[in-house]
Order: sequence, then C-alpha cells, then structure tokens
Amino acid sequence: MQGTRASTADRSRQGGREHDRDREHDRDRQHDRDRDRDRHRDRDRDRDHDRDRDRDRDRERIRDRDRDRGRYRDRGLNSERYHQVDRERGRERELERRDADDSPRKRRRQDDGGPAQERPEEGTAGNKGQQGRAGDAETANADAKVPAVNGADGVAPSGPTEEPVPRKAVTLGKTGGVYIPPFKLARMMADQGAQDKSSPEYQRLTWEALKKSLNGIINKVNVVNVKNILPEVFRENLIRGRGLFCRSLMKSQAASPSFTPVYAALVAVLNTKFPEIGELLLSRLILQFKRSFKRNDKPVCTAASKFIAHLVNQGVAHEVLALEVLILLLEVPSEDSVEMAVDFVREVGAHLQDVAPQGLHGVFERFRAILHEGAISKRVQFIIEGMFALRKAGFEASGYPALKPELDLVEAEDQITHELGLDDQLQAQTNLDLFKVDPDYAEEERKYAAISREILGEEEEEGGAGGSEPAADEEGTDGDDEDDGELGSGGGDGGDGGGGGIHDETATNLVNLRRTIYLTLMSSFDFEEAGHKLLKIGIQPGQEIELVTMIIECCSQERTFKRFYGLLAQRFCYLNRSYAETFEDCFRKQYSVIHRLETNKLRNVSCLFAHLLATDALPWSALTAVHLTEEDTTSSSRIFIKYLFQELSSTMGLVKLNQRLNDPAFSPWFEGLFPRDSLQHMRFSINFFVQIGLGGVTDVMREHYKAAFAAQTAAKQQEVTRRMLGNDDSDSGSSDSSSSESSSDSSSSDSDSSSDSSSSESDRDRDDSRGRRRRRGHSGRDGGKEQGARKHRERGKGGESPRGRKSKDSRRRT
Repeated sequence: MQGTRASTADRSRQGGREHDRDREHDRDRQHDRDRDRDRHRDRDRDRDHDRDRDRDRDRERIRDRDRDRGRYRDRGLNSERYHQVDRERGRERELERRDADDSPRKRRRQDDGGPAQERPEEGTAGNKGQQGRAGDAETANADAKVPAVNGADGVAPSGPTEEPVPRKAVTLGKTGGVYIPPFKLARMMADQGAQDKSSPEYQRLTWEALKKSLNGIINKVNVVNVKNILPEVFRENLIRGRGLFCRSLMKSQAASPSFTPVYAALVAVLNTKFPEIGELLLSRLILQFKRSFKRNDKPVCTAASKFIAHLVNQGVAHEVLALEVLILLLEVPSEDSVEMAVDFVREVGAHLQDVAPQGLHGVFERFRAILHEGAISKRVQFIIEGMFALRKAGFEASGYPALKPELDLVEAEDQITHELGLDDQLQAQTNLDLFKVDPDYAEEERKYAAISREILGEEEEEGGAGGSEPAADEEGTDGDDEDDGELGSGGGDGGDGGGGGIHDETATNLVNLRRTIYLTLMSSFDFEEAGHKLLKIGIQPGQEIELVTMIIECCSQERTFKRFYGLLAQRFCYLNRSYAETFEDCFRKQYSVIHRLETNKLRNVSCLFAHLLATDALPWSALTAVHLTEEDTTSSSRIFIKYLFQELSSTMGLVKLNQRLNDPAFSPWFEGLFPRDSLQHMRFSINFFVQIGLGGVTDVMREHYKAAFAAQTAAKQQEVTRRMLGNDDSDSGSSDSSSSESSSDSSSSDSDSSSDSSSSESDRDRDDSRGRRRRRGHSGRDGGKEQGARKHRERGKGGESPRGRKSKDSRRRT
C-alpha cells in the first residue's frame, strides 16, 4: 500500500511539473508572438512613414519642377536662340582679339614696303583653320585696316594712322537683356531714330519701350482712373503689342486678384475696338485654367476662373463658358474643386441669374446633391449652405453684383462676345510675346496712328473736348470707315449729320425685336423674371402690339395653358393702360379669325383671355365683339365662348360671375351674349349656356323670356279676338236689314250669334290647348288628363255644347 501511494505521489508530482513546463512554454510562445507582432507593427509604421516622406518629397519636387518650368518656359522655348547668341558673341570677341593681334604685324610689313600677303602653305594643318578665321576677320573688319596713304611724292608717311574701331550696337535679348535706364533708353532711341527708324535696333528699342509703357499703365489702373487711362492705352500700338498686353495683364491679375473687375472692364472697352485682344486673352485664360486644373494648382486655377467670370459679366465671354467651367469643377467633386466652384458662382451668379436661370438652377441642384452625399468635409458643406443662403437673399443685395456702376463702361449692343468653350482647339500664340523685325514697320506705325487718332477723336467729341471740330470733319470725310463699336452711346450722331436719314423698310428691327422677346420668354424662370427682362429691352411706344402678339402666340403654342403667360399679361396690363387696350384689340381680332385656330390653340387663347377678364386686367367691354346667335356664330366661335366662360366660372365662381353679368353697369357690354331682340335668339342663348353647364347665368334671361313669350301669346289672342269681333258685327248688320223677320226670329238669331260666338270661343280655346300640347308633347298621360279636365271646365263655363244648342234651335223653329 505504501509503495502504491508513493508511486501515485510521484506520478502526480511529475504530472504537475509537466503541466508547469507546458504552461511556461505557452507563456514563452505568447511572448514571442507579441514581440514579433510589435516588431512587424513598428516595421509597417516605419515603412508607411518612409512612403509618406517619399511621396511628400516627390510632390515637392514636382511642384518645384512645375514652378521652374513656368518660370523658365519662355527661356526654354528659346534656349537655342540664347545659345546661338552666346556663340555669336564669343565668335565676335575672338575675331576682334585676333584682329587686334594681327594689325601691328601687318602695319609693320606695309611700312617695310612689301604688301601683306598671306601664305597658306605655312603652318601645319592644325593652324589652317585659325588662318582662315583670321582671313574672315580681315574681310569682316576691313574698315579697321587703314591702308597707307601716299603723299605727293609717292612716299608713304613715316607714322602709321589708325582710326578707332566703331562701337557695336547693343544687342538685346528676348526679355530685354540687361536693364537700361529710361534716360539712356530715350537717348539710344533718339540716336537710332536719327539714323534709320526701320532698322532692327530701333524696332528693338521701341519694343522695349512699348512693353514698359503697357506694364506701367496696367499697374496704375484702378476703379477711379480707368476712364482716364483709356486714352493712354489707345495711344500705344495694341496691334503690335497685344501679346505683351495680355501677358502683363494676366500677371498683374494673378498678383492682385482684387483688381480683376477693373482689368475686365478695361478689356471690355478694348474689345469693342480690337476684338482680337479679347479673343487672345480669353484663349490664354482658358488654356491656363485647364492646365492648372490638371496640375491641381489651386492659386493659378482660382485666378484664371475669377478673370473668366468677370469677362462673362462684361459680355466679352459667353455665359456657356461659365456653365462649362462649373460643370468641370463639379463633375468629380473634391474639396478644392467645390470651393472654387462656390467662389466662381459668387462672381458670376448675378449675371447667370439674368441670362441663364435654368443653367444656374441645374448648378445649384448639383450643389444640393453633393451636400446630400456628405462625402466632403464639414467646412465645405458650410460653404455650400452659405451659397444657398446667398442665392436666397439675392446676389446684388449680398454684395456680389454682376457689374458695378462705375465699371459699366460699354453698352450691351456695342460689346462683341466671343463664344469660346473649354473643348475648343485654342492657341496661346506665345510668338506674339517675342520681338520680331517688321519690314513694314514705318507703314504699320502710320496706320495705327491714324486708327488711334480716329478713336481718340470720337472720345473727345463725346466728352466735349476742345478738338471736337477736327473730329467732326474727320467723321464727315471718312464716315464709311467708322467702327461699329463705340465707347459711349452717342457715336452715331456724327454719321447722321453727314447726309440724309436712312429708313429701314425691310422690318429687320421688328424681326429682331420679336426674336428677342421670344428668346426672353423661353429662357425665363418665372413671369416676374420675364417681365423684368422685357422691360429692360426698351420697347418703344407703338411697339406694344409686338409684345402682346408674341405673348398670345407663345401661349397658343403650348400643349396646355400655362398661367405663366396669364400672369405676365396681367402684369403688363396693370403696368400701362396702353397694354390693356392692345390686349382688348387683340381679343376682337382673335375672335374674328378664331376659325383659323386648332382646338388646342383655341383653348389656350380662351384661357388666357379668361384669366385677364377674371383679374380685371382686361376690360369687360371686349365682350361686345361677341354675338351669341345662330347666324353670327360658328362652331369654332362657340367652342371659344364655351372655354372662355367655363374658365371664368372656375376662376371667379358661378355666383360672382352671375353677379358680374347681371350688373347694370356692365349690362350694355353683354347685349350680344344675351340678346333680347327676339324669342329665337333668347332661346338659342339660353340653350347654349345650359348645354355647357352654366345655366345659372341665364336666370334673368329666362324670366325675360317668359314675360316676352306671355306678352306675345296675349297679343296673338287679342288679334284673334279682334278678328272674331269684326265678323260678329257684320253678322248683326245683316240681321237688322231683314225687316220680314219676327221678334222670335231675331231672338233666335241672337241666340245663334251667341252660340256662334261661344263656339268660336271654344274653338279658340281648343286651338290654344293644341298649341300647349305641341309645346308640352313630352308631358305624357298626365298632361292629357289635364287637357281633358280643362275642356270639361270650358264646356261648363260656356254652357251647352254647340250640338245641344243646335238641337234646341231646331225644336224652337218647329
């Protein structure tokens, strides 16, 4: 037993040690796993950190490379030219040095009496090239060699005479080379101008002067002096320096974005005279925007988009370009693109609200979708919500007008709009920024001077300057060469004074006016916007009929009636009484030719006039043109009246419509609708309104019809009675003339006459009952019973029947 217990205790102790050993192994294994996991985590963290650092370094390297590329873009494009200039300068210096070294040796040979002859055989092959270059230098600098001048005795003078080597002209690079002070540049230009104004050196100097002048003008322009700066700009040769002008303008705008409205106003004025400047600037801005958008260069992209927005506000660029920019920015929304789109809408939103409200509405719907997706940060979401609040309050009321009054320098009809898009193939024309020798420089300068004088002369005439008389003479002489665009609105007076007035008989202006009205109606978001735009068109007195006609025609072309046209016509009628009178005339004309319209157009036109009548915008006297009779109406006119009064009933209500139709003040205007001249016309009018479901408006008409019918029936009865009484008088006269008759016979004749009168009366009653039966043929069996009862009563009142009276008379006679 003790041995068994000992073995059991040993086994238990051994099992405990094994269990502890396994536990230690598990603990060590877990510790190793944790250590490996921490090691891997540290390695991954270091790898991610290195990857981020490399990515940041690559991003900075790409940014630096793009910046250097943009900074040295022009120099890179013309590096070959720089190397060529450097090689030429080195070659010239080498030639001058060799020439200076060879000149004393040649002069010494000449002094010895022997001509300076070259021996090409001397020297090795390695210096043959140097000898050739020396010969070229002698040929190129022949003026530097001074030949011996013989005296009178043919003997050369004892001392050699040297002339100084002439100084070479300063050769300037593309960007002007070294800095030249203004006084020195003016002196150099004067020296070159005294020699030859068409020389390349003089053209180079004028190019540098033009560049500096344009830079100075652009740097000093602001809101206050922009009108005074314009004459200085036009005095510079903008045709030759348009590339320099656009380049300097874009640099200044990128450096000072707050002056963008001023620069856009300056470009808008220049675009009226030189459209190629506006097109070139817009092309470069579009290319810069696309390039910076691809490179994720936010500052450059924001500056370009802001300039484009203000050019759209000025009318230099089309509003479609603004919508394309917004679509591109919001197509794949990111925080930067959405923020740039919001800034762009702030600048151009007021203009788009006027000219393209539907496009702006689509942009805001895209903003709303981005806001609902929630894929952007809270900051950008707050920016979008602020944009919606800005739209609700109004762009102009919030401080973002399309044009400031002091920068509205060009009339809308004088502006030239360039329809360029983001997808167009555009050229930056960077070669215009480089100097190029012009063989016809003097002629081109004279041409531009004439253009500049013409433009500045027109400006002085408009401003009332002292030189107005020469400008007027110049306009009278060259009136055919005037530009269409003007800086002001009075540029056309000089042309009218030169000859008789020209009258347009082709109705071109009316066609253009109708086109403008139609496009305004189709592009307006609501009737208030349409009315505001139509008032801004400036419709002249007498042209109201064109506006009214276009409203009616556009309304008739719709599938169903739109209250947009009714509200718009109502506003114009409230605005001016002439519009109400014009609509009244158009109602009469439209009713007279209503048979020409289809059913759909007829319904729309009738609903339009019903809206105007219900709102008292159109006087009810227009209904005097309607005569509701069978002879004066057609099927189309009856359909028109039906739709008209059904729309009036649904708008005003049957009670109010009945009160209006029965108003004594308006009753003279409704005599054609409710005629009372004959029972037939009254019956037709009553039946018409009953058939269209408006029998309630004929209550008064029915009473009048009943009274008229009763009066007519009474008159007929009186006429019949009068005729019967005339026959009775003739019968009594014949009985008095017969003297042979006795008193019994006279009494019998009296009874016969009474019986005849009663019979005639009964026959008359029977005729009346027959007439009533015809009119009430639908009354049925009850009507027949009533007629039989009535006959019985009439017989009771009249006594016996004629047959009974005749039998009594016969019995008396017998």
